[in-house]
Amino acid sequence: MGLPSQKRTKSSKRSRASHFALSRQILSFCPKCKRVVLPHHVCSFCGTYKGREILEIKLKKGKKKEKEK
Repeated sequence: MGLPSQKRTKSSKRSRASHFALSRQILSFCPKCKRVVLPHHVCSFCGTYKGREILEIKLKKGKKKEKEK
């Protein structure tokens, strides 16, 4: 099993680890329903991508009305 031949200094260790930081997630808005979506992804609420309807989404309006009654 290999062992390090030189000690890794604190500055060398920290400069190597500087690339491990998490970056913020970039979000965009759906042009149809104005909800937040990931770029280059189909909107999960209305099912559109680049102005075209890709997925047919069924709304769950019936369940709310049944609970109110």
